[in-house]
Amino acid sequence: MSEESRAARERTASGTVAAIDLGATSGRVMLGQIGPDVLELEAVARFPNGPVRLASGLHWDLTRLYAEALAGLASAAREAPDLASIGIDSWAVDYVLLRGDRMLGEPFHYRDERTAAGIEAVHARHPFADLYRRNGLQFLPFNTLYQLAAERQGGMLEVADHALLIPDALAFQLTGVRVSELTNASTTGLVRIADGQWDAQLCDDLGIPSSLLPPLVDPGERIGSLRPDLAADLGTSAEVVAVGSHDTASAVVAVPMTDPTSAAYISCGTWGLVGVELEHPVISDAAREANFTNERGVDGRIRFLHNVMGLWLLSESVRQWERETDEAIDLPTLLGNAAEVAAPAEVFDAGDARFLTPGDLPGRIADWYRERGMAPPITRAAITRAIVESLAEAFASTVRTASELSGQPVRTIHLVGGGALNRLLCQRTADRAGVPVLAGPVEATALGNVLVQARAVGLVAGALEDLRYRVVRTHQPRQYDPAPSSRIR
Repeated sequence: MSEESRAARERTASGTVAAIDLGATSGRVMLGQIGPDVLELEAVARFPNGPVRLASGLHWDLTRLYAEALAGLASAAREAPDLASIGIDSWAVDYVLLRGDRMLGEPFHYRDERTAAGIEAVHARHPFADLYRRNGLQFLPFNTLYQLAAERQGGMLEVADHALLIPDALAFQLTGVRVSELTNASTTGLVRIADGQWDAQLCDDLGIPSSLLPPLVDPGERIGSLRPDLAADLGTSAEVVAVGSHDTASAVVAVPMTDPTSAAYISCGTWGLVGVELEHPVISDAAREANFTNERGVDGRIRFLHNVMGLWLLSESVRQWERETDEAIDLPTLLGNAAEVAAPAEVFDAGDARFLTPGDLPGRIADWYRERGMAPPITRAAITRAIVESLAEAFASTVRTASELSGQPVRTIHLVGGGALNRLLCQRTADRAGVPVLAGPVEATALGNVLVQARAVGLVAGALEDLRYRVVRTHQPRQYDPAPSSRIR
């Protein structure tokens, strides 16, 4: 460790920041306490999130989420009158269209099925191989450029004058400032991989007005002060600071990697984002064929990763069972029962597109097995075990592919987010990958959000490794070692 880095790790003031952390199934407002040897989170508000089906399709209720966030910020200000700043992160790709200051309807949910025509229109002008050379992104049917192409066909882009990603839209409501934070913007397909700037030529080719896209800002840049009326209502003059506003970018900040050159990460929530951190993108044909993505991270790092379906498979299955019985299911009990059930002889493909949309996932899993002449799991415990095993295999396989494509060895896997609480999933991932899994912190996204804010307002100093050092010191992960001779290739 250099003397400069050592000094940075030792410089810590004391203060409090607020993180608005919106996930695809829930949101929270967290107070982050920072001090010498202190990095603590306190949830001052938690609220559910999920799709709302309107006549026009599947949407987010962003107006309600904004109201919930404001209530949480008011609670945060009451607990911490000297609140230093506010940072916002959320899921990627979805956006709000504005005309002036007016939102043109609630934003579409990425699981809405309208994007098929947008994909066709985009690939007619720019085949996927060309797009990959330009933006370095994996193919996902809901990427922002496909959604915007669908909006163009519906005539909405002719009425809008701005498109703001979800965290940027909330920051606009708080400050009146329109910007686009880079880590999230890099998921849209409209940012050049070469220089991290908007690809105006691609926008023009696709009929997407580049004037819709606001100026880009880096994590740690000041966005603006709260609108005066809000500052008075909330009781705080805290400024809004750009963080890694894509929730995975914030989560990766808080992955307690002591050596990122030999570790992989899994940010496991609704989705499982599985990859390695690199200094430079990998845009080879092999990476494109493996459908790996290159997204921007904090401090200019590249998040080289692949999306795995994640805990959506389990949560949507639980919702289906609860709809059928009108009874709540206790998840720890369900997972305990699943641990007692034998693993299926063959796992299912967790990435099958049939599992993307809401509905009867247990039925679709059964169909997957029947189509291949195999008996499907029947009981809830057996279905849950099949889901866990299939996710563990998808995680392990993706880690191996990330290592092969990047040339970076993987000796440890860090699993952060809600999936870190799933002991069966952590153990089976270690078994199938053949390397230890270090699980935690669970609230990695909020911690990463808080750390980037803390550095921006002068509460901590140093590079990304110095921020992670604080996580290592204050949030010890739980280690899962692979069972002897358990690795499955």
